[in-house]
Amino acid sequence: MADDITIPPHTEDQSVTDLSETAKAEIAALVRRQRAASGVLMRAINFVGGQVEDTLRLLPSSARKEIDAMARAALQQSYDVAAKTRGGLGQNIASDRAHKLLGTVSGAFGGIGGLPTAIAEIPVATTLIFRAVHHVAISYGEPADAEETRANCLAVFGAGGPGQDDDGVDTAFVSARLGITGAAVHGLIGKVAPRFAAVLSQKLASQAVPILGAAAGAGTNYAFVDYYVEMAHVHFGLRRLARTYGQEAVTEHFHKVLAEGQPPQT
Repeated sequence: MADDITIPPHTEDQSVTDLSETAKAEIAALVRRQRAASGVLMRAINFVGGQVEDTLRLLPSSARKEIDAMARAALQQSYDVAAKTRGGLGQNIASDRAHKLLGTVSGAFGGIGGLPTAIAEIPVATTLIFRAVHHVAISYGEPADAEETRANCLAVFGAGGPGQDDDGVDTAFVSARLGITGAAVHGLIGKVAPRFAAVLSQKLASQAVPILGAAAGAGTNYAFVDYYVEMAHVHFGLRRLARTYGQEAVTEHFHKVLAEGQPPQT
């Protein structure tokens, strides 16, 4: 498939040792972050979105494809411009809180006019989220200007969105050395865009009612920035640990701890 992306094997030598108690504690903390990402605020936003989903059903049958195309375009634009915004005034936006605040303001403006302004605001919101994820990546020691760092930021969008049963980072990317070519980036976008499109559908549903959509847009954007920031902490936190202990040991323990808190399947 054209949208598939091949992850070359990680052939670089790694220092692989038994996990220390400190490393296990860090992994447990990352698991708690992942679980907390879909908290009370997320459930509230899901409820609001569910009340106005009928608005989206009134759109033409091609709407879902259009949202998917918007997701792809927004991710591509974010990949191209997010790192550049770190200079100038952008250098003053250097905290998770600042990105959440900007996302809240952007969502409020996007919801003022209902669905049309909500659609117009999608590229701005996506770039803000991408930039917040990029900021987290740098805080975990990822090279600020490396294309591979931005590719891993794209991978974070593959975590899906709040309310989905399979939330969480794709650990296949934790230690992957991504082949950074135009085709590879396009393939990665194709891989994560459908899950991000599902998030955008929920966002548009919550902002579909003019004026009221401003409040919903502000809350939704705050929640989504918060969600992806938390997923970024998990993704890049695991990557940092994998540089010392190796991917297999880190991801195996991560999934073990994650499974311990899940109810048994029936």
